[in-house]
Amino acid sequence: MTYHLPSSNPKIDGIETTKDCLTDRAGLILFVRYLDSIKIMSPLMRWFGPIRKSRKGIGIMTLLKQLICFFFDGSRFHLTRFDELSLDAGYSAIIEVDKSDMASSHQVKRFFGAFSYLRLYLFRKCLQTQFLWRLKTEKPSIIKLDIDTMVMDNNDAKVREGVQPTYKKKKGFQPLQMTWDDYVVDAVFRGGSKHSNHSDTVIKMVKHMVKLIRTKYQDVPIIVTIDSGFFDQENFSEFEKLGIGYICGGKIYEDIKEFVKNCPDSNWKLYTNGKKEQKWEILPFGDRRGSWNRFRRALYCSPLADDEQHTLKFDPSETVLYTNLGMGMEVDSSLQKAGLKNWFFDETIVEGYHVRGASELVNRALKDFGTEKLPFKRFESNSAFYYFMLIAFNLFQSFQKDVLLEVIPVKSYATTIRRKLIDIAGKIVKTSRKTILKVTDAVFKRLDFGKLWERANLVPIVPLE
Repeated sequence: MTYHLPSSNPKIDGIETTKDCLTDRAGLILFVRYLDSIKIMSPLMRWFGPIRKSRKGIGIMTLLKQLICFFFDGSRFHLTRFDELSLDAGYSAIIEVDKSDMASSHQVKRFFGAFSYLRLYLFRKCLQTQFLWRLKTEKPSIIKLDIDTMVMDNNDAKVREGVQPTYKKKKGFQPLQMTWDDYVVDAVFRGGSKHSNHSDTVIKMVKHMVKLIRTKYQDVPIIVTIDSGFFDQENFSEFEKLGIGYICGGKIYEDIKEFVKNCPDSNWKLYTNGKKEQKWEILPFGDRRGSWNRFRRALYCSPLADDEQHTLKFDPSETVLYTNLGMGMEVDSSLQKAGLKNWFFDETIVEGYHVRGASELVNRALKDFGTEKLPFKRFESNSAFYYFMLIAFNLFQSFQKDVLLEVIPVKSYATTIRRKLIDIAGKIVKTSRKTILKVTDAVFKRLDFGKLWERANLVPIVPLE
């Protein structure tokens, strides 16, 4: 066998520097142009512009843009990352910020240090504005909201205000979050020791959100899903007064166990989910806890094994659900008008609760996008950092749906998007009074970069106001 030597030597013989404007974050330009097209900076300036007390230094709009790109880039969440980026001409060019206006870590610290409790409500207002924008864009026939807490592990951090033991036996924060689809639409940042149903926070959150939705959508059905941590008649009563539906995980008390044990087999229903991955037996009944003023609809759910045999009775995988759907309340009328009477059926209610696992995936996606470890000692500063992360996360989620559709699968985690789209090499050149970003031909074809560029610059039909 004959071996042929390569015609040229592929080895690198040395290294040199270049004055060319290069970047290893070329994909960021698509997100930056998307921010411009949806005009997110206008409402952000309206809410956060007054924080700037002096004309010295960089403008607040420029700083806000860098903060959003900082979270989207996600290379490192230490504030000293801003000092590194301020020296990178390629990075400042790709996010379209003059190099002299790049923020330092000290400027970012002063910005977050300016927030007080009175200003934190502005972040919730921003989240809710993003929510209404996506409702107008996606036009759902039913609005399903899920409420849960998310533990943020700060166990190995130095002293932080609000870092307290959580139910996961780690010290950290435990914010209460309301999610819809792939977005966090409202949140209350709290210390780690605050349990799910602490105080009347849940009731206030739902009241405010329902009022907000009703200003734009009078008849759309609203259903809230919550786990057993929110099992409370006060919550149920308020939801019923608001005219919305709820599905709540309950607690299996001894009298319920006795009732289920003595119930004849003919009262049970077989339910198989759409993908036939899980089979359940459902026992519908009415229940009234000792302090309740009325009976409520309940469903006891018992999973079947693959051989269609019962699991051990009162296995932890068994659940009992409480709901007001199909009981002739106001929410039933809105469901009927929307042609969604299937929500009265036991099977739909059970599936509607069990798919709330997808809502919990939003928390996982958020942690993959951002960070659990918050950088400040002051509670207010960490709150502002957390809320800004949520705003950037929602923009990341909408960017996927509005721009990356058909190129990268929707619902991909941030790590995947960053690896496939953001972390690509580019060269920025200026010629004929134009600034051009050049990427390799292979990247251009693989990502269909031309189509992404058009979508990122396309003004949406529904602007973010």
